[in-house]
Amino acid sequence: MQLQVLSNPFNQEQADLLSRLLPTLTETQKVWLSGYLAAAIQSESTATQIGSLSPKGAGGVASKDVTILYGSQTGNSQGLAKETAKRLENNGFNITVLSMSEFKPNQLKKIQNLLIVVSTHGEGDPPDNALTFFEYLHSKRAPKLNNLHFSVLALGDSSYEFFCKTGKEFDQRLEEFGGTRLYPRFDCDVDFDELATEWIQGVLSSLKAGGKESIFKAAAALQTVETEYSRKNPFQAEVLENINLNGRGSNKETRHLELSLEGSGLSFEPGDSLGVYPENEPALVELILNELKWDPETTVTVKQGDVRTLKDALLSFYEITILTKPILEKVRPLLSNNELQELLTPGNEEKVKEYIESRDLLDLIRDFGAWGETAQEFVSVLRKIPVRLYSIASSLSSNPDEVHLTIGAVRYEAHGRERNGVCSILAAERLKPGNSLPVFIQHNENFKLPKSPETPIIMVGPGTGIAPFRSFLQEREEIGAEGKSWLFFGDQHFVTDFLYQLDWQNWLKSGVLTKMDVAFSRDGDNKAYVQHRMLEHSRELFEWLEEGAYFYVCGDEKNMAHDVHNILIEIIQKEGGMSRELAEQYLASLQQKKRYQRDVY
Repeated sequence: MQLQVLSNPFNQEQADLLSRLLPTLTETQKVWLSGYLAAAIQSESTATQIGSLSPKGAGGVASKDVTILYGSQTGNSQGLAKETAKRLENNGFNITVLSMSEFKPNQLKKIQNLLIVVSTHGEGDPPDNALTFFEYLHSKRAPKLNNLHFSVLALGDSSYEFFCKTGKEFDQRLEEFGGTRLYPRFDCDVDFDELATEWIQGVLSSLKAGGKESIFKAAAALQTVETEYSRKNPFQAEVLENINLNGRGSNKETRHLELSLEGSGLSFEPGDSLGVYPENEPALVELILNELKWDPETTVTVKQGDVRTLKDALLSFYEITILTKPILEKVRPLLSNNELQELLTPGNEEKVKEYIESRDLLDLIRDFGAWGETAQEFVSVLRKIPVRLYSIASSLSSNPDEVHLTIGAVRYEAHGRERNGVCSILAAERLKPGNSLPVFIQHNENFKLPKSPETPIIMVGPGTGIAPFRSFLQEREEIGAEGKSWLFFGDQHFVTDFLYQLDWQNWLKSGVLTKMDVAFSRDGDNKAYVQHRMLEHSRELFEWLEEGAYFYVCGDEKNMAHDVHNILIEIIQKEGGMSRELAEQYLASLQQKKRYQRDVY
């Protein structure tokens, strides 16, 4: 699009800049830009205000100092915090970016501009590194914040009951203490990129409302193009190996994937994750299409500039295996179905929760009918298929240009039908060497080896939770780390489910791995799990902690990690001769010092 205007008042450089900028703007950005220019014409003041487009009470923000605090479990919030910081720094602001665990809460009252980027973890809980700051804001020590301007970017998953709960609570508490929103809170689902970008731009606009930066400088900032591979620009990684780690007769199927990163320029450290964009199961897509009245080849627009056939959209763009209450609410006005209306009657929250459990898009169509007059209206209620994050099971220094994953195949029966995990069954049944996967690196600063290779480490990783510890030990072998290491591993059967058994045995022989304890729950009369092995060695485990050991947990958050956490408190209480309260404080201190780290899901 070339700027063609009679009596064009712009010089060539400005015209070229506008021509490149305008086609890239969202409707929100165009509205803001028009408001900015209108206000600039009306006033010569350097404190131009955008009027009704600005959040109520925001006012002009004079300070150029902005503090960004993030609470992150998997690294998404941390990455967005850094992205926000980079954007603001490019526009002349002085930025401080900190994890909430690194921030001293008593400094809060000194801050004028605060941005919060936080995810909601588990069943509505703050991430581990946000707990201390979260509790501070909910304590009597929290101060009045009448001079604070703030905004919150909340991350969550609408398939969970307490969607973005932590971000909402931060937003509410800051307002209760007298803070003023400089931009409204945004609640982001698993597909957060576009909303997060809009929030960053809105925050920047509000912060600049009293400034006198050139509109062309702001326009140039919007023109930033990602040239490296990232979440928004994934790399097509070739599959080198795809191996079943379980033995014949196992109840499980765990795939070991080796992917090539050659030519990508991507790098990672032990503890990071790999993001994978999966495709839905073709058989399920066919069943859904058979229930619909539209030609599978009819086209739909999935996002601006991206037009696909209905079949391809259901296969590779939209989530079809999970139902959420927001989807039911969007479907309701498009369907004249009394049963659906009854289900969504206020007070039926438990019935809704029960209905969506283990049901998918096919169930919804079969139970209540297809909705919408057109295929476009039908897909309009669906959300984008979320990326899958997997703990990386290899060290880059040990396996240059490669990344390894450990993926457990998910298969189960519910409501009379076989159900399959999206990415795990793609890996188990359809992914062959030579195929490719769109991937990116998700850095996770909350799950990292100690800086000193002499520091002892304790690792608890049952099932596929073993993945990052294979990366840890490959790395420690490469660097010649002399610190002690202790691994707790558990699964169902010793003979068929001892994942990476030869690796651990070789590292035990070489001394890279000092000690290993295993628990195979289905091999004896009494089920034994990793937390039971911890309890059996409670004295030695506590001695390692007293010597400065780092303690890591990876795997299921709801059951295993919860049980390990409680057993760890019990061990500290028993071996340290402490009360329960003091033991909890001891563990909280380890967490604060990053000596207790969790990668749980």
